[in-house]
Amino acid sequence: MPGVSGMSVYVPPLRVPLEAWCAWTGQPWEKIRAVVGRSFRMPAPHENVYTMAAEAVLRLIRRYDVDPRRVGLLALGTESGRDNSAGAVIVRGLVDQALARLGLPRLARNCEVPEFKHACLGGIYALKSALRYVRGDGADRAAIVVASDIAEYARGSSGEQTQGAGAVAMLVEREPKLFAVDLDHAGSASAYRGPDFRKPFARHFDTGYAAHLPPGRDFPVFSGKYSTFAYLDEIAHAFDDMLARLRISAHDFLDGARALFFHRPYQMMPLQGLAFLYVRALSASARAGDVLANCCHEAGLSLQALKSETAAARDLFGELLQAGKPVDIRPLTGAAASLLRKTDWFRGAADRLMGLGHDSVMELGNLYTAALPAWLAAGLEEADADGIELDGPMLALGYGSGDAAESIPLRVVDGWQTAARKIGARDALAAASFDLDQAQYEALHDGREAIGLPPLHKGFSITRVGRDYADDFQDLGIEYYDYIAVDEGS
Repeated sequence: MPGVSGMSVYVPPLRVPLEAWCAWTGQPWEKIRAVVGRSFRMPAPHENVYTMAAEAVLRLIRRYDVDPRRVGLLALGTESGRDNSAGAVIVRGLVDQALARLGLPRLARNCEVPEFKHACLGGIYALKSALRYVRGDGADRAAIVVASDIAEYARGSSGEQTQGAGAVAMLVEREPKLFAVDLDHAGSASAYRGPDFRKPFARHFDTGYAAHLPPGRDFPVFSGKYSTFAYLDEIAHAFDDMLARLRISAHDFLDGARALFFHRPYQMMPLQGLAFLYVRALSASARAGDVLANCCHEAGLSLQALKSETAAARDLFGELLQAGKPVDIRPLTGAAASLLRKTDWFRGAADRLMGLGHDSVMELGNLYTAALPAWLAAGLEEADADGIELDGPMLALGYGSGDAAESIPLRVVDGWQTAARKIGARDALAAASFDLDQAQYEALHDGREAIGLPPLHKGFSITRVGRDYADDFQDLGIEYYDYIAVDEGS
């Protein structure tokens, strides 16, 4: 069974502590910490989605002693690309430049370089493609998948505290050394949701969008409540599809699982998702016990009505079109899940299933396509460091607005600890971290010069942007890069 043999993480050094951000903006720190996390990262002026991806890929190659000539596929998952024509090949160019500087072979000339885009699910789609590659015509070679993104929202918007930036690279092989991926039993789901979280190109030409925003920013168009409904509905469908393939009940799968890793736009969303899945699982199980009945009683809900709702087919987008506004198509499930999250029973289940890597990802912010891989990397590294045996199935549950989800069973392989020890997620968080003050944060966010930032760090950097637009040569808007060598392991 193919899978992943190594992982590496890169996050920019510029950090926004959310406790300080709350003081700047008047937001309640205790609520923000519980719902969102403790901090998020911002790219430095010399960084973009491609430099971050290259940092993660180069770390992967060096930490795991990968022969670049063996890499037959370099796949990029992102929704923050700066070029509508190229993507992964830019990352390839950066990595080749660094490898040459380090005296190492370049990536194979016959390496494929696809880019995958579907909101936050692009990295998982890239991973599935790489797994199919090493299981098929690339069986004698390795693949590298890198998920890299920048999440940014307008200042003062409801999404501002859920920003972030970073990249995660994964080494994919036919005979994995970290964890195997059960593609044969993976569950998929997709449905068009209309005005969910979107980035329509036309918004940049509309004065209603651009008049009050800094130029060149990639702020999305989003509807928070509607997006939450979409997330919960779609992960449930993907989870159900996986269960049908595995021929196991939701209750039995959750009871036997060792660790769950969900797409994580902010701290509370995976917990909401887990509670939502548990309500559905308990309502369909003859062994549910009193916990769900007690929640229904406390909320004044009919258990039978709840069971009927979880079994009913509803059209989230269709009902929005009919009502002219978002409609909660699972109100009883949501109410029961909200109460379930407050029980000791659920807290114990969440700690057992979602505890690994939790402390690290509280510092990351939203990494879009890299959010789920980053949590998985942090969790595996923590399990090794703490001597935890991962003796059961794991789950990667990815989601991308728009809207689609993937529910993928995972299982560590024998000797996984050796590969986990090289991930370096904690090192990535600790390396050269610099806390921004309010003036620096606002300047960077608005595209202005920020005073007092630390000196240019070693690694990949944008050096200039092309300005030529003549008949015989054009490079207008094309970014040029440089690489300053760093010590191995940094």
